[in-house]
Amino acid sequence: MNAPIQPPPGIECRPEIMFGKPVVAGTRITVESLVERLAAGETPEEILQAHPRLTKAGLQAAMAYVAAVMRSDVLHSMAS
Repeated sequence: MNAPIQPPPGIECRPEIMFGKPVVAGTRITVESLVERLAAGETPEEILQAHPRLTKAGLQAAMAYVAAVMRSDVLHSMAS
């Protein structure tokens, strides 16, 4: 059994914030929302402009967390 993935510095998961989803520390900005915006074609600069409390380091921490999750041995199937 794999150990849970520990969020990198700058990312926190607390049940009382956004139902425990990973967020950029000190904000309510979820890692999920940042990935969705990048996938939709927004640039990092556009995302940073839209979220004044988000820093470049926070955005990088979010992407580091996503990379760690993707490296894990847990596979999630997607229904077709």
